[in-house]
Parts: sequence; C-alpha cells; structure tokens
Amino acid sequence: MTTYIPSLTLPEAIFANPAASILLPVGLGLGVGYSVSPKQTQRTYNAVKQPPYKPPPQVFGPAWTTLYILMGYAAHRAWTTGTASLNPTTVQLTKQGATLFTMQLGLNLIWMPLFFGLRRPIEATVDIVVLTGVTGYLTYVWSQVDSVAAWCMVPYLGWLSFATYLSAGVGYLNDWNLEGTEPERKSS
Repeated sequence: MTTYIPSLTLPEAIFANPAASILLPVGLGLGVGYSVSPKQTQRTYNAVKQPPYKPPPQVFGPAWTTLYILMGYAAHRAWTTGTASLNPTTVQLTKQGATLFTMQLGLNLIWMPLFFGLRRPIEATVDIVVLTGVTGYLTYVWSQVDSVAAWCMVPYLGWLSFATYLSAGVGYLNDWNLEGTEPERKSS
C-alpha cells in the first residue's frame, strides 16, 4: 500500500482543473512521442520481429490520445469527488490515488524512450509490467473514491496488458536486442 507523498505527486491545482488534468498527460505523451522521432520509431516498429496480433502503427497515436484523455478525466473526477468528501478515508484514498497517478504517468512516459530511443526491451518490459501493476492498484483505489473514475481507467488497463504482451513479445522474438533492427536508409 502506498501513501500520499506530496513531493512525488503532481500539484493539487492540476487535478482540480479539468483542462489541466486532461491536457497534461496528452501534452506530455505527445512531447515524448515526438522527442523519440516518430519516423525512426515507425521504421524500428516495422523492422523488428513482432508477435501475432500486432496493430498497425497508425493505431497508436489515436489510441494513446484517447487513453491520455480518459486518464486525465479520471484524475480530475477522482480528485474533485474525493477531496469534497466528508469521509477522511475517502480524502486519504484520493490523495493516495494522486501519488499513484503521478507515478504511473512517469512510468508511462519513460517506456517509449527506453524501448525505441535506447532500444532496451528488457528495461522497457520491466517498466510496463510495473506500470500495469501500479495502474491496476490505482484503479482499485479510485474505485473506492469514484466508480466513474475507476471505469475510465479500464480501457487503459486493457491497453497496457496488450502493450505488455507486445513489449515482451518483441523482446523475446528479437533475443532482447533491438540494436541493428532499423533498416538501412536509402541515400538520396
């Protein structure tokens, strides 16, 4: 069980503001996605050996944008519902959820640089396994605060489970080494 750790938690003002709560994960996800070079990422994705049921690369942008919107809304809703409660246990769970949300967002944002930027599939798979566990626990905590917030996290948990399968599958099929998987660029 975690607790509320203010130094590891996003500021309360972010959770209290619906636009900030939604736009922060969307903006950070977009920033990380573009910092790792979308063209290089797509080339690597197409070059590595993939497990069955891999989605086309065009699915990831809209899927992650939707999931970031849902997680941001869930954070805002859980925060505003929970901090307005007269029940001290609900308030404590709300603050605990804010710390867990911050932790899962950080874990989420480092997966892509680990996998595609640094080409470290073992570390990326460990990251996503931990991320899925933290997000599952966060969803459980939020279910005690606001059921809608918890249900907003369910698609994210489903996607993380699938992404864990893909991450581990790519790692395993490529002998946990992504070096040299990018196809040679043609000279212009």
